[in-house]
Amino acid sequence: MKLYNLKDHTEQVSFAQAVKQGLGKHQGLFFPEDLPKFTADEINELLKLDFNTRSAKILSAFIGDEIEQSDLQRLVNNAFQFPAPVKAVEKDIGTLELYHGPTLAFKDFGGRFMAQALVQVAADKQITILTATSGDTGAAVAHAFYHLPNIRVVILYPEGKISPLQEKLFCTLGDNIHTIAIKSDFDACQTLVKQAFDDEELKTKIGLNSANSINISRLLAQICYYFEAFAQLTTSQREQLVISVPSGNFGDLTAGLLAKTMGLPIKRFIAATNANDTVPRYLDTGKWQPHATIATISNAMDVSQPNNWPRIEEIYRRESWALKSLAHGSVSDETTKKTVRELDEKGYLSEPHGAIAYRLLRDQLQEGEYGIFLGTAHPAKFKEVVEGILDKEIPLPKALAEREDMTLLSHYMDDNFTQLRNFLLTLDW
Repeated sequence: MKLYNLKDHTEQVSFAQAVKQGLGKHQGLFFPEDLPKFTADEINELLKLDFNTRSAKILSAFIGDEIEQSDLQRLVNNAFQFPAPVKAVEKDIGTLELYHGPTLAFKDFGGRFMAQALVQVAADKQITILTATSGDTGAAVAHAFYHLPNIRVVILYPEGKISPLQEKLFCTLGDNIHTIAIKSDFDACQTLVKQAFDDEELKTKIGLNSANSINISRLLAQICYYFEAFAQLTTSQREQLVISVPSGNFGDLTAGLLAKTMGLPIKRFIAATNANDTVPRYLDTGKWQPHATIATISNAMDVSQPNNWPRIEEIYRRESWALKSLAHGSVSDETTKKTVRELDEKGYLSEPHGAIAYRLLRDQLQEGEYGIFLGTAHPAKFKEVVEGILDKEIPLPKALAEREDMTLLSHYMDDNFTQLRNFLLTLDW
C-alpha cells in the first residue's frame, strides 16, 4: 500500500510507515495512492460474509501484501470482538450502534485495530503514542494499548470539557497510559500534538506516533462497519440509503465516503455538526472560517478545525464528485435536547451526538429513502446530560460502573508546548 502526504505529494510511504509515523511533513495527512474498487457482484459476495471475514478482505484491498492475509485476519479478530447492530427506530430510520465495545464508543473499532497493526509493524521498537481527545478517542486508545509491550500512551484532553464518566474511563488506568488535562479547549490540545510532531528531535528521541483519526489504520478500520450496516439491511432499504454521521474531527465521515468509493452503494451522506459548524458554513458559503470552539452538550463534536477535512476534499477531488453535493447541517443544544426527548418517546434511548445525526436525517430524508444515523456512544457515557434532559436515571453498564469511584491519575498542564515537551522527554518507560 502506497500513501502520499496531502501537503507534499512527493512524500510517499508504505502502510507500515504511515501507521508508525502518523503524520507526514508539515503536519500533512497520509492518503491512499490507490482507491480500491469492488464490482457490484464482489460487493454482494462480501455482504454474505461474517463481519470479521469481510473486514479482513476490505482492509486487504487497501493494505495489499504488506501484511499476510492470515495475519490480517488475526489482527481483525483480535480487534473486532463485539457487534455493530442496526436497530430500528422508525419504519424508515435505523441506527447503527457502534458502542458495544469495551469503552462504549465507536472509536473502539479504530483504536483496537490500530493497536494490533502497530504492534505488528513496530518490530519491538519503543513507541510513544501522543493523541488529543474530545472524549471518546482517549478511552478507546487507552484501553486498546493498555499493557501492550514497548508502547506508552500520552493523551491530552481539555480540562472540564469532557463528561466525568468519559474521564474516569481512561484517566484511571495508569501503567503505560498517561493522561494530561490541558487548561484550554480541544483545538488547543490538537495544536499541541501537531507542535510535537513538528519537533524532529522530540519525534526521534521518544518514537512519537499519533492514535487519533489522523492515523490511517484507524480510518481504514472504520470503513468496515459501513459494510456491516449495509449487510444487515433488506434489499429495499439498501436501494436508497442515506447515512447521517455526527461529525467532530470528520474521521467517521471520511471512512464512510471511502466505503462509497469502494463501491458500497450509499445514496448520500449527511455531515451533522453541533454549533461548531465550520464545515456546514463552508459548504454553504465556500469560505473556510473557523470560529472559536463552543462548549456544547455534544462535547465530542466540539471541534472547530476538523483534522480530517482535507481527506474529504481529496476524496471528492479524486472521485470527481461535487463537494456541494455533501448534505449537511448543524443543530443547537436546545434542539438536541428536544430530539433526545423525541427519540425517548419513540422508545429509543439516545445521547446528544446520535440525536444530532437523527435530527438532520429525519429533517432531510425524502420519500422512498431509508436512513441510518450513527450511534457513536452509549447514552450512559453522558449520564448527567441525558438524565438532565429526560429527568430519569440512566443505569450504568459494567464498564462504567466499575470505574465510577476510581481516582483520576491525570496530570494538569497549561496550554504550553514547552511544558508538554519537557514532560515527554522526562517520562520514564
